[in-house]
Amino acid sequence: MTITSELREFYDERRDEIRDYLNLLRAVETAAGSGAPRIREARAGEASYPITAPQQRILYASVYLQLYNLVEAVVTRCIGAVADAAATNSRWRPVDLNENLRREWVRHAARTHIDLTPENRLKSAMKMCNDLVGQLPLVDLQIDPGGGGNWDDEAIYKLSERLGCRLTLSRSTTYAVKRPVRDGLGAMKLVKDRRNSLAHGSISFTECADGVTVSELESMTGAVEAYLAEAVGCFTSYIDVFEFLAETSRPDGKP
Repeated sequence: MTITSELREFYDERRDEIRDYLNLLRAVETAAGSGAPRIREARAGEASYPITAPQQRILYASVYLQLYNLVEAVVTRCIGAVADAAATNSRWRPVDLNENLRREWVRHAARTHIDLTPENRLKSAMKMCNDLVGQLPLVDLQIDPGGGGNWDDEAIYKLSERLGCRLTLSRSTTYAVKRPVRDGLGAMKLVKDRRNSLAHGSISFTECADGVTVSELESMTGAVEAYLAEAVGCFTSYIDVFEFLAETSRPDGKP
């Protein structure tokens, strides 16, 4: 299996988990139309357990956490796929990378983003210098994703620009992810906002999903899924046509 096929498979598996969960919520909401939904015991005649309205909202609120987990996981995997492609079989050298990834290599090799003592900074610089002078192949490329719990469509776009990957989205997907859902926020910004509010204890799970319906969650999930699917497509193309390399280093026949 190739790096990019693994990336697509990973996305599909994580996406399907959320879809399965939404199917459960749809069944709960449908059952609520005839009174409180109940979890029945396996044997006839035994008591059933009613699902209360607050419990139902708690279940709904979990979608925001699952969606943010999907967003962050996809970002991490996309970055990892780029790094793996650049270091595959020690085929490429730092000079072969495009300017954007070469900058990432320098950041990692020279540890420019870390506070170091003068001696340790010199050691990092010497190692980088030796790699360049010896034209040693890449055996490892680490890319700092940043983000820190704040991944949304704008943050992903900035990351793709940083790596030199063109993030081109369809008009319908752009509209769906930018269209305000609640609190004036688009789908991905709302997911980030609600996830952070839950993680930091700013709101409770019942408050998070107050007034939210399964239809709204499905629509929001569809917008996030469409965005991530197209983003994954852009990153797989970036890897498959060797755009992570300088033009002069790309295999014959590649743009």
